[in-house]
Amino acid sequence: MKTFKSILEFQKHFNTDEKCREFLELQRWNGTPACPCCGSVNVKRFATNNKIFKCKEKECRQKFSVTVGTIYENSKLPLTKWFLATYILSVHSKGISSLQLASWLGITQKTAWHLNHRIRKMLSNNAPELLEGICEIDETYVGGKESNKHKNKRTSKGGIGKKAMVLGAIQREGKVKTKVIPQTNIENITEAVKEFIAPDSIMVTDEHHAYNRVKNLYEHKTINHRQKQYVRKDTILVHTNNIEGYWNILKKQINGIHHFVSPKHLQRYCDESAFRFNNREALQDERFATALANCEGTLQYKTLITK
Repeated sequence: MKTFKSILEFQKHFNTDEKCREFLELQRWNGTPACPCCGSVNVKRFATNNKIFKCKEKECRQKFSVTVGTIYENSKLPLTKWFLATYILSVHSKGISSLQLASWLGITQKTAWHLNHRIRKMLSNNAPELLEGICEIDETYVGGKESNKHKNKRTSKGGIGKKAMVLGAIQREGKVKTKVIPQTNIENITEAVKEFIAPDSIMVTDEHHAYNRVKNLYEHKTINHRQKQYVRKDTILVHTNNIEGYWNILKKQINGIHHFVSPKHLQRYCDESAFRFNNREALQDERFATALANCEGTLQYKTLITK
């Protein structure tokens, strides 16, 4: 894939739906079209309409295009705008608001909001690989300060109120994983830690008692923040500075760009932030290609707005 030095070069390269469709076929099928219904590669392309394929298996015989079964299916937006929006979200340091994206693409804010969430779904990491080595774990609250709310809308006196809880784990000099959890009880933390970290890794946490349930699976080292302890020497340097630094990145995105996010949608915002962090050493075109390769699935507007 060509390396793009600017967004203008990207737009110039993917300036037609035909070019976008060809690249999507390459990314999704690696050059070998496969039926999204049965998975067979025994397919043919129509000569009169090269966008459409037909499965040649007797039990299937379905017609399809490269967008069937993907986030782009049944979208009225041209692929040129889809590609541009995907490029912006995957490479921009803090993401983009739906209002700004609507202005750049010439679409409504409602359409841009739906578009943003569908792209965030593409940025989700569904791969099963676990973090290993030295892994720092911490939790944070995401949401506006109670003191900034009108007195009638405050749920507590300067406390956490209805903020959402996010648990995160980061491998030193590696990737980060995050998960929105209802509360930091033993069950939620135990489940998340097992999802994130490979057994026999070194787990570094604060003094929260909920981590004790899984300490037998890992070499567990703690730092006591209540006693103003932030770094201590052991067989390794014990601290949670890396995951706390990542929380600053996540909150700058949410507070600086979006200002407020619903707890219902928070996981996708976390996934978006984690994608950019985990691909921080990749070139911009590589980030875009990685995002595009994860286009399977869909996210309907009704699903987004259902309470």
